[in-house]
Amino acid sequence: MRQCYLFLLTLLTCLPAMAMTFQTRLENIEWKVEGDKFECRLIQPITDFGSGVFVRRAGEQAVFRLNSVNSVLGEGSATLLAAAAPWQPGREDINLGSVRIGRGHVLFNSSQGQAGGLFRGLLEGRSPVVRHYSSTYGVSEVRLLPVKFRQAYGDYQACTTKLLPRNFEQVRQSRIAFPGTTTELDASALNSLNVILEYLKVDPTVNRIILDGYSDNNGNRLTNRELSRRRALAVMDYFKAHGFDESQISLRFHGEQYPLVPNSSAANRAKNRRVTVRLERAGTPDKSVPRTAVSTPASIS
Repeated sequence: MRQCYLFLLTLLTCLPAMAMTFQTRLENIEWKVEGDKFECRLIQPITDFGSGVFVRRAGEQAVFRLNSVNSVLGEGSATLLAAAAPWQPGREDINLGSVRIGRGHVLFNSSQGQAGGLFRGLLEGRSPVVRHYSSTYGVSEVRLLPVKFRQAYGDYQACTTKLLPRNFEQVRQSRIAFPGTTTELDASALNSLNVILEYLKVDPTVNRIILDGYSDNNGNRLTNRELSRRRALAVMDYFKAHGFDESQISLRFHGEQYPLVPNSSAANRAKNRRVTVRLERAGTPDKSVPRTAVSTPASIS
């Protein structure tokens, strides 16, 4: 009897770890769409695991994110697939490459290309699958199902049409160019400022604008310093005209100091004639500042 017990124990220890698959039962599948002007999310909850989420931020393409309420997958590399459904004979899974499983609630964010591949697969009836191997659990899979996807995808697309053209990281530091010796805002400068303004209108946490004016090295230093001052003032006047209080704006001017590139060619000098616009979130916005007075700029033909 003891020998039989030892034989069974040895056999069990030699067996591979049992594979695990996480997916929601077909009848319980749901897709949810959430979002605002900053971000849109298309979500499928996964029973006993977490959720799979397509996330598109303003100014960017979507990525796929896997959220977990446990750490059962462990860390390491995993394979992302657009898997063919059992009722699609002759189709093979599409390997979209690897992702890196990390710690915490968000296990990974895919690349934009991988998310695009998952979208195309879902529209063809394929399932997003994350396949991971660990010495503890063997092969584990997390699977989303394409059931009810098309309607939710339409709602998600409607959300993305309302996104801002840029997110905070993309507008927090911008350069406004000035041709020649001009100090006036041309159509290109106004277009760039309008994008910044559109963001500021919906994000009250940004409550400081820092302007730095610069010139190239043509002319003498006093003239260039004055040019950089007037250019910075032109940008400040734009923000003031659209409802921003002067107390929110810091203005500096540097003349030909701190060039972006050497003033060795006409193209380089054009890069150095600029005003940088930097946005900051400096604590809670002052309610006395008339942010509600920010107006929409006229379109530029």
